[in-house]
Amino acid sequence: MKREQMLNVRFPRIVQSIAAKLWIVLVALAVALAATGAHADPCSSKSKFNSIYDFGDHAGDPLSPQFVGVIAQGRDGNLWSTTPLGGKNSLGTAFKLSPGGKLTAIYNFSSSTGQPYSGLTLGTNGNFYGTTYNGGTGTACTGGCGTVFELTPSGKLTVLWNFEGGNNGENPYAPPIEGIDGNLYGTTYQGGASKVGTIYQLTPSGKLTTMYQFDGPHGSFPIGPLVQATDGNLYGTTAGFDFTYGTVFKVVPSGDFVFTLLFTFDASDGAYPYAGLVQGSDAKLYGTTTQGASGYGDVFEITTKGVFTELHPLNGSTDGAYPYAGLVQATDGDFYGAAQKGGNGYGTFFRITSKGTFTVCEDFNATDGADPLVTPIQHTNGTLYGDTSLGGDINNTGVFYFLNLGLRPFVSLLPTSGKVGSMVEILGQGFVKEKTTVSFNETKATMVKVVSATYMTATVPANATSGFVTVTTPTATLQSNRKFRVIK
Repeated sequence: MKREQMLNVRFPRIVQSIAAKLWIVLVALAVALAATGAHADPCSSKSKFNSIYDFGDHAGDPLSPQFVGVIAQGRDGNLWSTTPLGGKNSLGTAFKLSPGGKLTAIYNFSSSTGQPYSGLTLGTNGNFYGTTYNGGTGTACTGGCGTVFELTPSGKLTVLWNFEGGNNGENPYAPPIEGIDGNLYGTTYQGGASKVGTIYQLTPSGKLTTMYQFDGPHGSFPIGPLVQATDGNLYGTTAGFDFTYGTVFKVVPSGDFVFTLLFTFDASDGAYPYAGLVQGSDAKLYGTTTQGASGYGDVFEITTKGVFTELHPLNGSTDGAYPYAGLVQATDGDFYGAAQKGGNGYGTFFRITSKGTFTVCEDFNATDGADPLVTPIQHTNGTLYGDTSLGGDINNTGVFYFLNLGLRPFVSLLPTSGKVGSMVEILGQGFVKEKTTVSFNETKATMVKVVSATYMTATVPANATSGFVTVTTPTATLQSNRKFRVIK
């Protein structure tokens, strides 16, 4: 898919003696499965899939969620994101949605702020970060070169940076992420010396440093967000378009910002990755491409050293087609994602194991959503959530959906690494003051503060070692979905 075609996707027109013997066999099989650690396929007839909110049903609603559209869980337990359309000015909104489906528009974007394709990421201060593709004070671009913004839960938006074009970049799709050093890191879709995108660092005081300017052969037109891996480095993708079929890269977020090209797609193993990467529990990175050898997209893994494996090429029909969305690793260890087309014609929601076993969980339809473009999220209650750009009962302007596969609840950590004595934020549910305990890889934390039923903090205790964080509430024992790394 060429760059000009990609730009058209923004607003698609737009996923019994015998029985006794049988019983013995079944018991033996169950024992064998337990011994091997196998688990039942969660994508079964018992799964519950439905839309919980139809965008456009109320005046001022968000409309037509687009890529990148990152969905974040806030301290309040709600799901937060943006759309580039809808709202009072028809130029997009930031919104929150409760797990039960109550939507609140938090901020209405305007021509001066620009339109957000980014979605939102959560910072350690409880605020959210995102970008606008256009708008801002930059005069080198028609309609503005875009911004980086901070949004409080109460709806106060502060522009942290106005892109000016040129070497510091322009037109960001992806939202920034907060690094373990407290700085923000992100990419711009265009700008730089070759006008094909940049990687930037933005300090809390508002100083922007261009870490790398893409040149075409080493990458061009980054769309998805960066991920900071357990080795402390940043990893991402570029879509490529006019120069390559896309790339995977690494950049060191300190010193001279050393950039490494890890992999260049050649169409036989995938092409044009829109989404960013997710690091699995095995330390490998996983992602999707929108096209490839089959013409309909691929799911892949790559190590932090650049060893690439194609896991599954989508077949364009029953599997789905064109996965613009990325992947999320759920608490069963498997990865979940969405394809824009295929299935019933409206896209699919799929599961894939780290070994490449691929299963379609649900086919989207016109009523319960169509054309999903945004990476799904697993809420700490265990349920998977996402949104679609089209579909709905009336307006065909998208839905917010859920898929309950009976996956276990968990707690989420921010950040996922730190030194002894540092504070860690914990998101979850069921927290009760003076009745909730926290341990870091079985070392109990003595400094614990429960702020609400969905948010608490804990200080990394002395003698803590790297491993899972366990939170015990009066009603449940919850484990973190990622290991916490103790920095020496």
